[in-house]
Amino acid sequence: MLTLYSYPRLFGVADNNGYGLKVYAFFKLAGVPFEHEHVFDASTAPRGQLPYIVDDGETVGDSETIIAHVIAKHLLTIDALLSPEQRRTNHLITRMLDDLYWVMSYSRWKDERFYPAFRDAFIAQHPQINAAGFEKAKAYNSQRYHFQGIGRYTPDQAYARGIADLQVLAEIVPAAGFVHGAAPTSCDAGIYGFVANIYYFPIPTPLKAFVDAHGNLVAHCERIHELVTGA
Repeated sequence: MLTLYSYPRLFGVADNNGYGLKVYAFFKLAGVPFEHEHVFDASTAPRGQLPYIVDDGETVGDSETIIAHVIAKHLLTIDALLSPEQRRTNHLITRMLDDLYWVMSYSRWKDERFYPAFRDAFIAQHPQINAAGFEKAKAYNSQRYHFQGIGRYTPDQAYARGIADLQVLAEIVPAAGFVHGAAPTSCDAGIYGFVANIYYFPIPTPLKAFVDAHGNLVAHCERIHELVTGA
């Protein structure tokens, strides 16, 4: 049995991190049987990062590496019909989502307007994490943001970067169906992983305001959410 290890759920989303939710959604869309274990401390994970999987005793980290591994090992056809051009588009979207990740994370941990709501909601749903533990994580993330660079931006500068990414997604995501046609592919799982972690969080960040104002992003997110949760 394949087991996915990823961060905890929040606000009805199966993982409050875009990368873990991407893998979760991919497994659901591709019909891969798996168990899901939620982890709070990533220190023992490969490279100290979540998500990772254990597949018949083999440990694989990094969301894209996980998806490639599972496609190859389990002979999945979810992306089999994609053209070279579509695969290039997927690659570019994946790298753009890597950029969006930092702005999303910044909005939760760095921006003092929104951090308290995120902290309180998380602790309310996962009381085994206390306020002191959350402040420790906040300090750790502040260091990450500084060395990555986003921590040296003003909030307006940071959100401008994230909204530019979302604007491109809004121009790519169709009003009906999925990015590459009538059936979802791994690209849709990736977009859902990040957009759902904005859309379903009732915290009024500029990122959420942008998503809420774009009906195609909302509809795409809700379509994938229904497919992966049955709700």
